[in-house]
Amino acid sequence: MTVDVTDVTIGYDGLPVLEDVDVHVGDGELLGLLGPNGSGKTSLLRAIDGLLEPTTGRVTVDGTDVQTLSREEIARRIGYLPQVEETTPSATVFDTVLLGRNPHFGWRPGEPDRRAVESVLDGLGIGDLAMREVPTLSGGQRRTVLLARALVGAGDALLLDEPTSGLDLKHQHEVLRHVRSAITNESLSGVVAIHDLDLATRFCDRYALLADGGVHAVGGDEVLTAETVERVYDVPVDVFTRDGQTHVVPADPDGNTIGSASVE
Repeated sequence: MTVDVTDVTIGYDGLPVLEDVDVHVGDGELLGLLGPNGSGKTSLLRAIDGLLEPTTGRVTVDGTDVQTLSREEIARRIGYLPQVEETTPSATVFDTVLLGRNPHFGWRPGEPDRRAVESVLDGLGIGDLAMREVPTLSGGQRRTVLLARALVGAGDALLLDEPTSGLDLKHQHEVLRHVRSAITNESLSGVVAIHDLDLATRFCDRYALLADGGVHAVGGDEVLTAETVERVYDVPVDVFTRDGQTHVVPADPDGNTIGSASVE
């Protein structure tokens, strides 16, 4: 499955947020949307999910324009975790995640749907919370439940807006490892808006760097140069590779890498 954003301009009340965006997400690929607050990451995810109609251009999922699909059809094809959930579900964790399967079954869920929920809950390390009421959970736990709901419903693509928000370091890595595995094993096209560049370089295949109303660069680690990152985020950085892993580290105003004593 693929996601293609072609010559897309999106905005609100006639004011563009992003212009002339071209992005391709391949089968089994996770694309990281990088950029400062207000750069258009959430708006682009909403456009891919069909919630925001482009002013120009089009968004397709496996060749189908999302604007031609009903919300039910989109829900069968795309799992979407928004940045902010408007309400906290008043149900058990299991039943809340099972809602993600609603577009895939008839008048009631079957055993495959229940097994899918159990598998996602176990994979995210929250299987022991299955019978807990969602409002009784911590903010980080609720965020993981909503991620599970998006994962269990994803048919073709998975869109995640800051999925690790509110999670500690251990659970950030556990969650993104499971996301990475699901995208690979289910041949999904994944797009994640993420602020932590080290997490992005660890789990994403490629990146789209957004700023100033457009896409500054799209590609793999080769686009994460100090010059490009500094231009996008307006902060001095040092980019280096250690043990085969790319790292982006803030530098102090004098250009010295913060924590440089640990850099080999």
